[in-house]
Amino acid sequence: MSSTLEALSNDLAGAVERAGRSVVAIHARRRIPSSGVLWRPGLVVAADHTVHKDDDVRVTLPDGTDARATVAGRDPTTDVCVLKLPDGAGEAATVARTPLRVGQLVLALGRPGPSVTASLGIVSAVGPEWRTWRGGRVDQFVRLDLAIYDGFSGGPLVDAAGRVLGLGTSGLARAAAVAIPASTVDRVADQLLAGGRIRPGYLGIGTQPVKLTEAMRGHLRGAGDRAPEWGLMVVAVEPNAPADRAGMLLGDVLVVLDGQPTADPRDVLAALGPDTIGRSIEATVLRAGTPATLSITVGEHPSR
Repeated sequence: MSSTLEALSNDLAGAVERAGRSVVAIHARRRIPSSGVLWRPGLVVAADHTVHKDDDVRVTLPDGTDARATVAGRDPTTDVCVLKLPDGAGEAATVARTPLRVGQLVLALGRPGPSVTASLGIVSAVGPEWRTWRGGRVDQFVRLDLAIYDGFSGGPLVDAAGRVLGLGTSGLARAAAVAIPASTVDRVADQLLAGGRIRPGYLGIGTQPVKLTEAMRGHLRGAGDRAPEWGLMVVAVEPNAPADRAGMLLGDVLVVLDGQPTADPRDVLAALGPDTIGRSIEATVLRAGTPATLSITVGEHPSR
């Protein structure tokens, strides 16, 4: 037994050593640095919520030297930021682009200081493709049973062989560590390098949650006991915005958008990923207590 544990310990230490050669510290916020991964030669990926600057970002490489980087693009909807280093600096990670499994032993690495640090745990839950609360599309839901310490967000999730499986972040789920799979990082990075940003969909409305009365619930599909308890009252409609053109009015209560219930303004954001732009989606509203269905062609946010 002791020899088995020693072998596992040596394997994990070796995995940290190998993967640590591609983990960098990013100095782009107050207090301690955040972490990033040399995903490709001269290209660092990180958690967007930890990178507060766009230019003249100082990056500490694994060998202890500093390099200046610039933000090539960022996508808050998936919490991915891409930075470019000069002259292809650094050694790129070995990336494994395979789905993660429940119970898989994983390491979260970070470099919140001069040395790489590690946290050991398992993949506690996986699920299908999902939308973040900001509307970003992530290829696989991956919840982690390990500690994402301060400064770890944007660092790699690593398997026992030292291969990078994705990025760890605390920015996409409340009180939970999740992983952004490598396939998502690849896709988003390519889009950011091509265009610099990823634009979410846009309806042009302001909403606030309201609790539905029994009478309002009773009008929804004739089954008040199964109808949603909450909806979103429309408190603002921008002139000539997609919702305005579709006929949405102040005082409407939005209860379903693109087939999903809407009980929180974040539900609207989650339904408006970049791939919805130009697509027609259905919205169910309660107007004077009576259900109505609107067809809305999703637009692109004019300020993005």
